[in-house]
Amino acid sequence: MSLQGLTHRLIRMPRAGKRLLALTLDAFLCAFTVWLAWALRLEHWVPFGRMHAWATLGSWLLGLPVFAHFGLYASIFRYAGWNATLALGKAVAVYGGLYALVFTLIAVPGIPRSIGIIQPLLMFVALGLSRVTVRLWIGDLYSELLARLNAPGVLIYGAGQSGLQLAASLLRMHQQRLVGYLDDNPALQGRRLDGLPVFAPSDLDRLVRVYQVGSVLLAIPSASLARRKQIVELLRPHPVHVRTLPGMADLVRRGVHASDLQDLDIEDLLGRDPVRPDEALVEQQLSGRTVMVTGAGGSIGSELCRQILVWRPRVLLLLEQSEYALYEIHRELLAAMGEPDDADGPLHIVPLLGSVQDAARLDAILTEWHPDTVYHAAAYKHVPLVEHNPIEGLRNNVWGTLECAASAERHGVGHFVLVSTDKAVRPTSVMGASKRLAEMVLQALHAQGERAGGSGRTCFTMVRFGNVLGSSGSVVPLFRQQIEQGGPVTVTHREITRYFMTIPEAAQLVIQAGAMACGGEVFVLDMGEPVRIHDLACRMIELSGQRVRRPQDAPDAEGIEIRVTGLRPGEKLYEELLSDDTSVRTAHPRILKAQERFLPWDQLQTWLEQLAEHMRARRHDDIRALLQQLVEGYRPSDRTD
Repeated sequence: MSLQGLTHRLIRMPRAGKRLLALTLDAFLCAFTVWLAWALRLEHWVPFGRMHAWATLGSWLLGLPVFAHFGLYASIFRYAGWNATLALGKAVAVYGGLYALVFTLIAVPGIPRSIGIIQPLLMFVALGLSRVTVRLWIGDLYSELLARLNAPGVLIYGAGQSGLQLAASLLRMHQQRLVGYLDDNPALQGRRLDGLPVFAPSDLDRLVRVYQVGSVLLAIPSASLARRKQIVELLRPHPVHVRTLPGMADLVRRGVHASDLQDLDIEDLLGRDPVRPDEALVEQQLSGRTVMVTGAGGSIGSELCRQILVWRPRVLLLLEQSEYALYEIHRELLAAMGEPDDADGPLHIVPLLGSVQDAARLDAILTEWHPDTVYHAAAYKHVPLVEHNPIEGLRNNVWGTLECAASAERHGVGHFVLVSTDKAVRPTSVMGASKRLAEMVLQALHAQGERAGGSGRTCFTMVRFGNVLGSSGSVVPLFRQQIEQGGPVTVTHREITRYFMTIPEAAQLVIQAGAMACGGEVFVLDMGEPVRIHDLACRMIELSGQRVRRPQDAPDAEGIEIRVTGLRPGEKLYEELLSDDTSVRTAHPRILKAQERFLPWDQLQTWLEQLAEHMRARRHDDIRALLQQLVEGYRPSDRTD
């Protein structure tokens, strides 16, 4: 029997059996310490025999009742602390006095008087060591065993190499009790891998009930997003918390560890595999060039910087008005860059504090660095905040874009790419109207440049897409935080839908679209199917191991409530990527080209001057009225000034 098995049996013994075992142990210690005291007295080893009988009998008759009287057999050894040690000391002191009285002061023929002194001292040491040993052995092992027995059950989905490595890591941890594997390969089901059974996914209902499974860990890092989505949907109806390993690329170098586990990424719910870019086209646009990113510290701007860095530009300029955001992205990029490759020449990453509304600052930067391409990601994007601050939103999103574009044109920048949004289509918010107006500025500037003719004109283009997961203002981090806090999860409307795309995917397609541009295009990224936000909240709750509390449930029912709070100012139910159905396919399967009407620069400039005058006078009604005339489809959904 293993040590752990023996410990398990000892812990589960009835109380009377444990007391009898302790009494037997102390009786043995009495005899052992008598023999040891005799050997110390005679200074040589003698076998236990009749000469020890009376001293041992006396130890039993005097010691065991005294120990019982002081409660040594009523305490639980594995929890023995200071009070138990104090009781042990008192018991041995009384026993030592009685034993010395009998065998030292009164004396027993044939037994040396010194035995009455030596044996109680040895008995004190033996009793103390026995209690400490039991405390360390059974106590600690009991805690470990109890932790394992009470820990929630865990299943690993995927009985491949990653699953085996993850299992080996989990077995060293006590916070979780590994039950076995789930795998949809019939050849593996019913077999054992390293002693753990492999179950069919259809057994999950029974496993949750029998083994109290609380978590399923996805160990399928090489699976496609479409396959991961199928598995996630299979697990959704079950009350289990789903966690996952990162992609295979992150695990190749160092293997799989339990610390790699993370909450399920919402990308797994989208189930859309990214399309590879045209590498030759992107390399021609970025490699060895000087590239500038405005709003470099934002969610999209920072990801653009990360992906641009992969293509080894000669200089990467980071323009950002937030000092902290600029510091963070600059530090991250320096760490990612490592040692520059001498064969490709040194790569300079230049952090630049400044606002896109500051024409003098922009001119100074472009005069010094002469960028080949500018990615303009600087914008105020939070719909309710811009609705509350419309003048600041227009000034930053429209005039910031105009100042950047004009400066780029003055300094001969080759490509200028505006990062736009689906909220620019038939907008109901000032933010959406401001982004559509920014698009119109670039369209008008490009058309004016074409009419002027000549070479070296800046190629202006726009890239429009929907919500990006994990960006500032995205619902996903908010939902995750609300679920961790126990709810409620708040949605503005049960029927509200949004297009979603991951930040890396959006940034990659922005770069790809910019490389395809000839000038004046409004590129639209294929976002797939729109997602109902209420359904997204339900999925995230269920995949965290919780249940959604329905309105008909009792107030004290378990689960997380989804609370509808009402549409916010400027928010609309359904986002659109195109203002009409006229779009043109491009060479890239995920990029479309929209046909958007715009005003010539001479007319647009007049409208902008009127808008600027209303903004200086802070006439909010006139601003909205002018935007309705200027931006096609703009219909304010609410007023919040």
